[in-house]
Amino acid sequence: MSVYLYRWGRFAFRRKWTVITVWLVMFVLLVGLGAEFSKPMSNNFSAPNLPSERANEILDKHFPGASQGFKFDSVTGSYVIAAPAGQKLTDPANRAALEAFVVKLGQLDIVDHNKPLYNPVEAAEMMGCLATPDPVQCGGAPLNVLSKTAPETVGLINVPFTIKKAADVTDRDRDVAYDVAADARNAGLTVEVSGTIVQKQEDPSGTSEMIGMAVALVVMVVTFGAIVAAFVPIVTAIVGLAAATSSVLLGSSVLEFPSFTTFLAAMIGIALSIDYALFIVSRYKHELAVQNSPEDAAGTALGTAGSAVVFAGLTVIIALAGLGIVGVKFMTFMGLGGAIAAGFAVLTAITLMPALLGALGNRLFTPKLPMIAQHDSEDETSVTLGMRFGRLISRAPWVALTLSVVVLGALAAPAASLNLALPGDDSMPKTSTMRKAYELRTEAFGEGSNGVLSVVADMSGVPAEKRESAVKALRDKLASYSGMDYVSEPQWSEDQQGVLLDGVPKSGPNHQATKDLVADARKAEAQLKADYGIEYGITGTTAIYADIDQLLLSKIVPYLVIVAGAAFVLLILVFRSILVPLTAALGFLLSMGATFGATVLIFQQGKLGLVDDPHPLVSFMPIMLIGLMFGLAMDYQVFLVTRMREEFVHGKSPTEAMVSGYSHSVRVVTAAAIIMISVFGSFLMEVDVTAKVFGFALAAGVLLDAFIVRMVLIPALLVIMGKWSWWMPKWLDDILPDIDVEGSKLRELQQRSPETATEPVGVS
Repeated sequence: MSVYLYRWGRFAFRRKWTVITVWLVMFVLLVGLGAEFSKPMSNNFSAPNLPSERANEILDKHFPGASQGFKFDSVTGSYVIAAPAGQKLTDPANRAALEAFVVKLGQLDIVDHNKPLYNPVEAAEMMGCLATPDPVQCGGAPLNVLSKTAPETVGLINVPFTIKKAADVTDRDRDVAYDVAADARNAGLTVEVSGTIVQKQEDPSGTSEMIGMAVALVVMVVTFGAIVAAFVPIVTAIVGLAAATSSVLLGSSVLEFPSFTTFLAAMIGIALSIDYALFIVSRYKHELAVQNSPEDAAGTALGTAGSAVVFAGLTVIIALAGLGIVGVKFMTFMGLGGAIAAGFAVLTAITLMPALLGALGNRLFTPKLPMIAQHDSEDETSVTLGMRFGRLISRAPWVALTLSVVVLGALAAPAASLNLALPGDDSMPKTSTMRKAYELRTEAFGEGSNGVLSVVADMSGVPAEKRESAVKALRDKLASYSGMDYVSEPQWSEDQQGVLLDGVPKSGPNHQATKDLVADARKAEAQLKADYGIEYGITGTTAIYADIDQLLLSKIVPYLVIVAGAAFVLLILVFRSILVPLTAALGFLLSMGATFGATVLIFQQGKLGLVDDPHPLVSFMPIMLIGLMFGLAMDYQVFLVTRMREEFVHGKSPTEAMVSGYSHSVRVVTAAAIIMISVFGSFLMEVDVTAKVFGFALAAGVLLDAFIVRMVLIPALLVIMGKWSWWMPKWLDDILPDIDVEGSKLRELQQRSPETATEPVGVS
């Protein structure tokens, strides 16, 4: 590996303009194709073989097409209308404004005119709910007559739209759907809208990326002590990110990428591109002082640091591409998008980077900034802070190990109360109409009204004379649960073989109590089927979300085993060791637990006052975070420990190799970690709540894994294990290919080659 990359590095350095031209053509082509053929992305979180899927089949069997509203790509919309404070919707002026609004709403070209719209006041009057506010009879009525504050104050209109898919909703459609209530609002009514008709896909604002790159620039200026060199990783990051994003956009023309993929690609693309370029440029700076020509320095930097970049990138790609084993389509394509970003980060680092080094030539490290980066971390005669810290760990490895485990264990404790949910109306920004509609409906109807459970029963196996009693038994059983507020009157299908009931929980759709209610209600089917022959299922958005939450949680362990196993094999090849990959994986488990704990503490429990709107964590966060962080953690493991192995292979004792490798690598790894933390942390500024949580979790994960696990715990373990750190059974060593990440074959090649026998070129 090192020899091939060395030869390519020299070629790209020498044929710089050819390589840059090829990249420019490919870049323009990708950006152009991505812009031309991209299609809107979706938030389709559906998955096969869910319990709610069976319920949808029963529903469509007896109520054809009724499940369409529960599909993730369906267009839904509900208007929540409230009278002014101290007034009622039945007051003459408010009633007139409401009637005018319903008429105007029904005239919109995006509303299905074949399905009638009901004025909530008139519907309530027809049902007799104004006179008898009975939750059993009127709980499903459009008008809130059960408000805990005052009756007849809030109404609800569910609107059928002609638009087929949520991805087809345009900005004009959203504006029309919201602005149709302008006259009603001017008349004093409060009108808010929920549903996919007003849900706008939030793309990265660009602010986060700019902040991340600005911080990265400052860090690299400090690392290199030169301005021009600091800009080179920024250039490769921009190229890599644009190429990856354009590839995802191009892929959206044939694949259904989730909307969050662009955020994910931005996070990964920027962070990895800058980090990988940073490692190579840092090594190039050192090689300029010891090699015989800039061309040979570029080749050597690529053969050594570039080899580490390739294998570090492979661990990220394996972890993200491995999301396909979860069996959930949106996870598969989200992981694919992240893997594309990681792939371009590696590609730009090992192909475009050496060409840029050749193009800049002697201007790369000039002007040299005074008082910054005075010491070369590769210079063994300089006693750097990294060397001092490495020596400190070597003197007290057990203390370092114990402190690391205690800190990580304490941070992991809150993870025991982890609660997951898919993004809903309650996770929207407080200023959005969707969030206002959710809160208005909660105040009037109860929070459970936002997460109605649709219970559909198949009565075809029940004798006709027992159907009424069977339905009563089902309804009574559902109503008996403490978490159920009420159950509506049964609605029979035309063939009299299907029944639909609405169950309204006491808690909201994302509460664990609601999920437990769904699970308990499903368990009761076995007994009811035995007694009456009735079969039923529970569906609706709340039930579907609960199913996906459970599915994703159940996939975490097998995913981790498969991905960790694949990466374990890869790391054995890199380190030629059994214990080093094992300790790397165990350290990752500690940092992951601490990351989950910190994220739960702040975003779910609302502690430390960092967020004023705590919510359950997004369902796909744990498995996505594991995939991302495993790859990133192995990045730092590779960059730090390969240098330690390099020193051990060249004759130093295990402790000396750790200290020497640590002092050589810790500065650039520290810079890389700070850059990643800055890039990920900057996404806290995004409006999208999922981006905020992911940004924080990734930033916290890098902080904990890089600075505690990789820089303290692992070095301490290497000292404690001594020469056993690098032990491998001879039979295994004989059959494994030698990929030579430490560059031993490269040194042999350079010693034999007469073409490098010229004077070294310094960097001063």
